[in-house]
Amino acid sequence: MRPTLHPRLLNGRGGDPGVYLETLHLPDAVLLDCGDLSALSPRHLLRVGALGVSHAHMDHWAGFDRLLRLLIGREKRLPVVGPAGFAERLFHRLQAYTWNLADRIPTDLMFEVTEVTGTAAASWPRTRLRLHGGFRPEALPPAPVEADGTWLRLGPLKLRAAVLDHGTPSLGFAVEEAAHLNVWRTKLEERRLPVGPWLAALKSAVAENRPDGHPVPVFARSSEAHDAPALPLGVLRDLVEVTPGQRLAYLTDFADTPENRAVAVSLARGADILFIEAPFAADDAAIAADRRHLTTRAAGEIAREAGARRIEPFHFSPRYPGQEARLLAEVAEAAGRESLGGA
Repeated sequence: MRPTLHPRLLNGRGGDPGVYLETLHLPDAVLLDCGDLSALSPRHLLRVGALGVSHAHMDHWAGFDRLLRLLIGREKRLPVVGPAGFAERLFHRLQAYTWNLADRIPTDLMFEVTEVTGTAAASWPRTRLRLHGGFRPEALPPAPVEADGTWLRLGPLKLRAAVLDHGTPSLGFAVEEAAHLNVWRTKLEERRLPVGPWLAALKSAVAENRPDGHPVPVFARSSEAHDAPALPLGVLRDLVEVTPGQRLAYLTDFADTPENRAVAVSLARGADILFIEAPFAADDAAIAADRRHLTTRAAGEIAREAGARRIEPFHFSPRYPGQEARLLAEVAEAAGRESLGGA
């Protein structure tokens, strides 16, 4: 099946961390981290429909003003997720500017911030900051958190987040696409069943795993829906082919501890694409521990335990100029592979 998730590592393996994720047939893009955004055109930035910021160190957050400047003057509601205290950080950043002319701008810009404050057992605080309100914080009802840490659904995408420890809370992210459901046209023809609007209800029933006795009205045109005969889902289920959607994980800036590994593996479990930091060489484990980052070996071991299909290491330290091949080889060895593909 043709891949539908198309991620882009913004600044190579050694620049500011960041991934721009486009999805086939979805107008909105997802931006994970907001450091150097110079690789993105205004057109790409205007498509951002969700922003995830792992933490507020400069290399993950310094590019926000460019995004802000492009969004001013456009009607926009942008969901944002960050660690505890992030709404206050965003408020103070916005207050660095003077907004006395905001009432002359006919469109409103809203940031709706969800703060990941711990386990998914509790609701996470939400805050809205509006241009027409001078970007003053407005409390929103807390987000009901799903057991897997889902903070937002964007079209067919489910966006998850969890807290990692980097000496400060740092978020890891996972993006999961809904399963693909396709109807077998040949089977419809074999059973002399019509193509029509009823197939949408059939696919929904399969996606929701309704019981076999669930009635599905069969009709060729919407005008026939009211009096259409119904068949039980059990005799129709095999008409629909279910293919799992793609999964992507983004893990950066966290110490190599058992607790962090457990969270990272949970987020990256079964990922088709895993972006994982690998700043320090395996021999420099003491430096990595002091700075609360991963080594190449730790990154590879996490990827292997998670069962990630494609591994994209990044956030390489500048202390290894010209040694990218070495760092990639160390990640690959720890992951139990001969080599890794390119970013």
